[in-house]
Amino acid sequence: MDLGSGRRGVDMGPSAIRIAGLDARLTDQGYRVIDEGDLAIRNMEEMRVGDAHARYLTEIVQVNRILADRVQRVIRRGHFPLVLGGDHSIAVGTISGVAAHARARGRKVGVLWVDAHSDINTPRTSPSGNVHGMPLAALLGLGPSALRHIAGRFSKVEAGNVALVGIRSVDDGERSHLRKLGVHVYTMADIDRHGIHVVMEKALANVTDGTHYVHVSFDLDSVDPALAPGVGTPVKGGLDYREAHLVMESLSDAGVMTSLEMVEVNPILDDRNRSAEFAVELVQSAFGKQIL
Repeated sequence: MDLGSGRRGVDMGPSAIRIAGLDARLTDQGYRVIDEGDLAIRNMEEMRVGDAHARYLTEIVQVNRILADRVQRVIRRGHFPLVLGGDHSIAVGTISGVAAHARARGRKVGVLWVDAHSDINTPRTSPSGNVHGMPLAALLGLGPSALRHIAGRFSKVEAGNVALVGIRSVDDGERSHLRKLGVHVYTMADIDRHGIHVVMEKALANVTDGTHYVHVSFDLDSVDPALAPGVGTPVKGGLDYREAHLVMESLSDAGVMTSLEMVEVNPILDDRNRSAEFAVELVQSAFGKQIL
């Protein structure tokens, strides 16, 4: 899906990740991989923009409802949901599905959000009206009710159990939301000062505090565009190669990750699919690939 994005191309991200060998790489690591294919999504050319402050919202909501149901089904079967994007608006569906499953069992979800952007805009604060900048707001109970109420009328995650890592591009309205809600934010400046290892220790403590499920939402634009040019919204000064891998290695070592999505891979802007290949490497690290 690229309906939530201001730039075309991320709808081809899942195909690029598959072409980069995700299935075979995880199989080589000893996992049984079931690829359920893509969800059916209409193209922009088939639809009206709708509200300019939340572009293509109706179709985005419909797709996310289907995705939330699919994620719940996978978890109920005792499997691990690995969701490929596509723009970051799909996080509403993925995390809503995880949260609905957890809520039915009286449990909570923590969310590790690795991204250059905080994605906590609403139609009122968004400069662009692109919904890929709004998923975290919806999951925390802000913004359009249609997004907030996917998989149930409840806030999908508590702010204290959300940690953002790699942040370096925040709008004024987002800054206000982050301060008001009390979300844990670890910027690139924090990583520069303290190191990614210390930041990940703190972030993992936030997302595991009283939770039973930990979802990881990894936007490839968290990585510096010199390493991953093929992303939806590149921002200079991101995670370097080893920092990005250490994020995923830390998750593997902690053994707390229960679902994962990899989003915003854009083959149109890429160089011989190397961004998608890097995305696959990062998924491998999250699933336990080690140097020795």
